Amino acid sequence: MPTVLVTGAARGIGRSIVGHLAGRGWDVSAGVRNQDDGDAIAALNPPRITPVLLDVTDDDHVAGLEASLPQRLDAVVNNAGIAVGGPMEAVTTADWRKQLDVNVIGQLAVTRAVLSRLRESRGRVVFISSVNGQVSLPMLGAYSASKFALEAAADAMRMELRPWHIDVIIVEPAQTDTDMWRTADAMVAETEAALTPELRTLYGRHLSGMKKFVPISQRMAVPTGKVSAVVEHALVTKRPRARYPVGLGPRLQVALMPKLPSRIRDPLLRKVSGQP
Repeated sequence: MPTVLVTGAARGIGRSIVGHLAGRGWDVSAGVRNQDDGDAIAALNPPRITPVLLDVTDDDHVAGLEASLPQRLDAVVNNAGIAVGGPMEAVTTADWRKQLDVNVIGQLAVTRAVLSRLRESRGRVVFISSVNGQVSLPMLGAYSASKFALEAAADAMRMELRPWHIDVIIVEPAQTDTDMWRTADAMVAETEAALTPELRTLYGRHLSGMKKFVPISQRMAVPTGKVSAVVEHALVTKRPRARYPVGLGPRLQVALMPKLPSRIRDPLLRKVSGQP
């Protein structure tokens, strides 16, 4: 049976991917941050799912993969991620480090740790990115920057690993029905509360627009199962593409938006996201 490591497996897209692949006959090592999450994810399919203690930002956890993974590994799905919101002027250095540590550095650390196994199996690397890896939105600049960086790293890795026939694939969902999007209104409230009074005044209209944008995005969110199906396809198809946007809307966004001149793209994205 094929084997795969999935990071960020406790909830959302990661949990869906684990359950989906296990149901298709994969033996899944599910990366979780604590024992309770491990017990919960293993209960989805005990014969197929093995929880692995893995905080992608913890060097000891990453080093421990050598001993905790099966000898043969056919794929890694780098899914763990967080979103830092707010105006660029207000994102603290600590929040920048946290954003990049989880979404970029941690993903690459895990991938490096399993490459020797993937080289032996001619396996695959999948990075769960986002439409925001190609289209940056106001008030989500830090998150978008992390996804742009992840995609750049994946592009370089794909070319570097070609001699060993290791495919590197990027999956780009848009809004997905996960805890992150369901609680996005709370994230906006926390972002606003963390601003200084001066910044709260300066960016009041931006925050109002963001509050209106969140419920619209929540209604547009697609089920996690759509992302899981795309990941499975990327893992099993004979000749995978470099990128898989999830759904027609995201495909159109990544096909058109980066090609538009900024004088057209910027006003359009400001309007869509409710920005002044």
